[in-house]
Amino acid sequence: MPIQTSITTVAQASADAALLAVPFGEDLAPRVELPVPAAPLLEHYQAKGEAGEIVEVPVARGDAVGRVLLYGVGDGSATALRKAGAAVARRAKGRDALSVVLPEGARAAFVEGALLAAYTFRIGESGSGPVAAIEFASEDAEAEVARGQAIAGAVALARDLANTPSSEKNPEWLAERALEQLAEDGPQGRTSARVWDEDALRSGGFGGILAVGQGSVSPPRLIQLSYEPADAPERRARGERIGHYVLVGKGITYDTGGLSLKPTDNMKFMKTDMAGGAVVIAVLGALARLGAPVRVTGLIAAAENSFSGSAQRPGDVITQYGGRTVEVLNTDAEGRLVMADALAYADAELDPDLMVDIATLTGAIGIALGKGLGAVFASDDELAARLNEAGEASGERLWRMPLIDDYAPALESAVADLANIEAGSAYGAGSITAALFLREFTGKRPWAHLDIAGVGRSTADEGLLTKGATGFGVRLLLEWLTGR
Repeated sequence: MPIQTSITTVAQASADAALLAVPFGEDLAPRVELPVPAAPLLEHYQAKGEAGEIVEVPVARGDAVGRVLLYGVGDGSATALRKAGAAVARRAKGRDALSVVLPEGARAAFVEGALLAAYTFRIGESGSGPVAAIEFASEDAEAEVARGQAIAGAVALARDLANTPSSEKNPEWLAERALEQLAEDGPQGRTSARVWDEDALRSGGFGGILAVGQGSVSPPRLIQLSYEPADAPERRARGERIGHYVLVGKGITYDTGGLSLKPTDNMKFMKTDMAGGAVVIAVLGALARLGAPVRVTGLIAAAENSFSGSAQRPGDVITQYGGRTVEVLNTDAEGRLVMADALAYADAELDPDLMVDIATLTGAIGIALGKGLGAVFASDDELAARLNEAGEASGERLWRMPLIDDYAPALESAVADLANIEAGSAYGAGSITAALFLREFTGKRPWAHLDIAGVGRSTADEGLLTKGATGFGVRLLLEWLTGR
């Protein structure tokens, strides 16, 4: 469900707001009279002004009592302001309205933080909802508020797609939701789409997607979403070259592991195994509103990895798009099979300048990096650096992991070109060997792989995150693609 909190922007905060949030150091005199002057009040609470710190003060509102939230902004960085915005929105949970005096600096980041903290996904009406309405007060803030709202909305879409139960969500459903995002062109870009059904996948030679999906009653899909800037024709007429980037997302709408069946506890949250695909859909849906200056194609390889009499078996050999053969030693290593088809197709048919894929690919990466860092593997140092910079600026931090060529023999097969997992050797490093497998299908183009298995899901309501899917990757990819 979209973010339910409504947003307005005004030049001045309402003086009689029942709940008013003001940053530390702001002159309160024009807005509200505190029972104790702000400086000694903050000193009494030993407030340091750190991001996320809040001092709540009761104030008179006629015969009623209102509240003023004095909030800290830390060093004023985008990361600090996201944290501050999240803290303020969480303090207002269940209220009808919140009026916020925006801090100086990265105001879009503050709005992002507030709206993402207000995100909820519930089936049913129980529980306290987020603050119903937020009024952001600051002169000339409309553009920053609009950007923060657009980015938060894209993250919320990715979370919604991943959080939707697989009783409703299958590859066809995911394709329909993707097409809805491109129903209208934005003011700064044009969009288009294409979807391959099961017959088209078969005639097109997408053997990896078909093999993963063949055990399910819900047939697989390949979804292609395309965006180009509105001024692309004029730029081409001037002889200007427009970069073309391809994003590939893993869209496994449910993952039982196939015949290599997962334990029950590992299967409980596999509705979110299409989180990478959800990120690509959300990013492509937001580009026309945000005005990215480059052409972007998104590919979402969607399948349900189930088990039945028609499911692929360990030991099967499949033919990926482009003709490479793969021995399937573990059907639970299915994400790389569907993504290999999409990467090979992009290389052969789309002629991109570079490719970036994103997937909840390996449990090993969560062990290596925990819940706070996404992994980036890259064949190109400049691309890795740009993604890392975007991660730092957006608050979705990445850590570069190595592509160790000495580990490539782990993927050798006695009967096919490749094996989909390490074939009984002692290399280990499951995340690295998975990345090496994907690299085989990139045609030596500049490429990066984002493994978000550790950061794609939150187990608690905290900060910007709500329990469930996080939408990790949307903010960093939009930061990178829009050139902010």
